[in-house]
Amino acid sequence: MSTEGQTSHHQALHRRALLRAAVAVPAAGAVAAGTDAGRAEAAEDGTVAAGGRFDAESPRFALAVLPDTQYLFDADSADPAPLRATFRYLAAERSAANIAFMTHLGDVTEHGTDDEIGLAADTFRVLHGRVPYSVLAGNHDVDSSTDDQRGGSAYLAAFGPDRYRAMPTFGGASPDGYNSYHVLRAGGRRWLVLALDWRVSDKGLAWAQGVLDAHPSLPAVLTTHDIAWSDDDGRARLSGNGQRLWDRLVKGNDQIFLALGGHYWPPGRTVLTNDAGNDVHLHVTNYQDRYYGGAGMIRTYGFDLARNVIDVETFSPWFLARDQEERSPLAAETVELTGGADRFSLSVDFEARFAGFAPVAPPVPRPARAVMPRGTLAYWRFDADGTDAAGTPGAGVADGTVVKDLTGNGNDLTVRRLHSGDADVLTWSADHHRGQPAHASLRFDGGKNPDRGAVLTTAARAALNSEKFLRGYTIETFVRLPEPFEGDHSWMGILSWEGRNAEAGKTTGWSPLEPTCSLNLSPERFLQFVVYPHRQDADPTSWSHAVPVGRWMHIAVVNDGRRTVMYVDGSRIARNPAQASTGIATLGKPFVLGATQFDASFGQGFYGWIGDTRIVGRPLPVEDFLTPFG
Repeated sequence: MSTEGQTSHHQALHRRALLRAAVAVPAAGAVAAGTDAGRAEAAEDGTVAAGGRFDAESPRFALAVLPDTQYLFDADSADPAPLRATFRYLAAERSAANIAFMTHLGDVTEHGTDDEIGLAADTFRVLHGRVPYSVLAGNHDVDSSTDDQRGGSAYLAAFGPDRYRAMPTFGGASPDGYNSYHVLRAGGRRWLVLALDWRVSDKGLAWAQGVLDAHPSLPAVLTTHDIAWSDDDGRARLSGNGQRLWDRLVKGNDQIFLALGGHYWPPGRTVLTNDAGNDVHLHVTNYQDRYYGGAGMIRTYGFDLARNVIDVETFSPWFLARDQEERSPLAAETVELTGGADRFSLSVDFEARFAGFAPVAPPVPRPARAVMPRGTLAYWRFDADGTDAAGTPGAGVADGTVVKDLTGNGNDLTVRRLHSGDADVLTWSADHHRGQPAHASLRFDGGKNPDRGAVLTTAARAALNSEKFLRGYTIETFVRLPEPFEGDHSWMGILSWEGRNAEAGKTTGWSPLEPTCSLNLSPERFLQFVVYPHRQDADPTSWSHAVPVGRWMHIAVVNDGRRTVMYVDGSRIARNPAQASTGIATLGKPFVLGATQFDASFGQGFYGWIGDTRIVGRPLPVEDFLTPFG
């Protein structure tokens, strides 16, 4: 830490019982990364950590960040115990926390002497071969008056390229040996980590640019010792050296989305906008001013590609490993830091943020024959495959339009409007779920006061009208609710069969006037699937959570001949009935898409989009859904 650093006021911090892993994620697998010094390519890392294997394909993984440890390696007062505890933690928890990599931000030692560097290098052996890592030089590790063209040093001999060559993530080092890069596979893709020396030279910057140019599609994390500083307000500002790095390297390379530095205290963070108009998260982290020189404090960046967030936590494994009763008062205060600069979440739409250099190709439409497994009874879609009359997006779908049952089983659907529905109550749309086979849908504008809507129904003698499904069934559809979700749209139907369950001899249920099977949306935006089985006199009902607006979702209802389970986006919901349910008590009346009857009459029609819809006469596993989740 430079004398420019400012000491923050000590804050009393809440203590809580930490999970053993700060970003615990069940995992099993392997990490892939670079293997040669010129250009890293993906490779499998067979290293088995004490806690198990790293899962390179899981959408959740962690990057561990270790800032200035210099006070733990300070001449004859050195104490490497906290850092050894940190390394043991990372190795033991690699699988549970899915730790992909650890990066040290410099100032490993206080004076950079042979003895200090030697003790630090020996301490790092605890981690070596168990979790891949990078180390860069801080001003206390090398001659701070020079840049990375300084020549040999105790630091370079211990933490130069030779230390990393056996790591499968190691991609290469600059000719002087003080700068390095790693390529790691995590979250199902490759990432680049740049580790830049104290006061990197023009030659070093040219080398770093060359690394980025050689890996143009990899999102990059820049790590260095001095890039930003912060006051007690927690807002980071570029330092003089940081401004140079920003101007010469960061802002012009859209790949760099996260830049991390130490050197100064207190910690802080900010967001800057690069030349491509995208966010770059800039963080300074350093805890050497804390009790016991920071006690080997680490920060974990928990990447969650499913939630599009990075969850950041800061804690000391050395203190964490002690029984609560055995922690001293200062250790108890320092075991975890929960201030706004130490524990926070970043919202990052990874696909959108990386689109400029690593665009994700959208899936192409899949032909109907590719998504009709054995037992498919009906399949409808709203593109040219599904109807000869598919119109321009936004144009009304005329009454009498026929949407073909692509199975050839004759369950074609015919369009008609309800009540006072005008031309705009049903329109063609190009909007669709990303994983939907057809890249088209129908936009329904159903509503109340007065009731309006549109439905698509099977013909009077369609086979689906009387199908009993005694061997089970899988009913799937894609749905999107408008955002904002305006107006009164309570209890609107998505799909159903016409008729009254009383006509099937059913006596159990909240009303004999409702259909024998329907998928609906409640006023709270809960999906409701209610069925009157062919065999049982019952109305087993599945209830989802409150579903989102403005986002496509896949809905599946699966019955194995005994029980019914609803899935939303491939995820089994909680409120599935335990009641037995065999078949559907169909009445020979039409199947309906776009509404649900009550007392054989339609009220409001559906409000939103409906995409591909398929009915299979047997239970399907999740991996065989219209869009695979397994």
